[in-house]
Amino acid sequence: MARPENATALVTGASKGIGSAIARALAQDGWAVAVNYRKDADGAQRTVEAIEAAGGRAAALAGDVANGAPDELFERAEAELGPVLALVNNAGVRADGLAIQLEDDDWDRVIDTNLTAAFRMTRRAVRPMIRARFGRIVNVASVVGPRANAGQANYAAAKAGLIGMTKTVAAEVARRGVTVNAVAPGFIDTDMTKDLPESAIEAVPARRAGTPEEVGAAVRFLASDAAGYVTGTTLFVDGGMSA
Repeated sequence: MARPENATALVTGASKGIGSAIARALAQDGWAVAVNYRKDADGAQRTVEAIEAAGGRAAALAGDVANGAPDELFERAEAELGPVLALVNNAGVRADGLAIQLEDDDWDRVIDTNLTAAFRMTRRAVRPMIRARFGRIVNVASVVGPRANAGQANYAAAKAGLIGMTKTVAAEVARRGVTVNAVAPGFIDTDMTKDLPESAIEAVPARRAGTPEEVGAAVRFLASDAAGYVTGTTLFVDGGMSA
């Protein structure tokens, strides 16, 4: 099926960086976009303004996806923009440290935000998508999921779990017109990677950092009508790191 009219895409953690680029890319493809944020209201509003300036529809929605049920966030998106038929689970945090040094709080915070919240959001999104016989879920994983990176046991566990969840949910809903995929960015030039050493670029065959817009383009494709037969897969946007 083609995307229904007034379909809305809900993007978590969309006030800046990869999330903002994803929101803008989806708006360019005709989606109304709910721009979720936790703290950065100004950044979320700038994303909304950029979408509206280009002729799109968007609304900024505050909410911590790691804290509580997602019903309120979905209901606000639906009331302001329309039925949520695309969900991008992008919100994420890091709390790096060698496994022997990681505190329980650092483990729990990363798992809760990067994996558990994505599951809860997905669970809430799927039922209306099944009824509509159309839906797109894209989970923002990481090249670190299937590829070891010392000092990120919690982050890698969450992202690997996200890839596994993507495959399983995709198989469960495939015949209902709902696709579930992941993108796995590598070294992307954002605030989250600004504290990484320049030597990290040496591990990238392309010898450069990626841009948030390149990740946004991958999500735009997976959310499009053209990707209706693509489900349960992970699209790596990593300059060759996973090759």
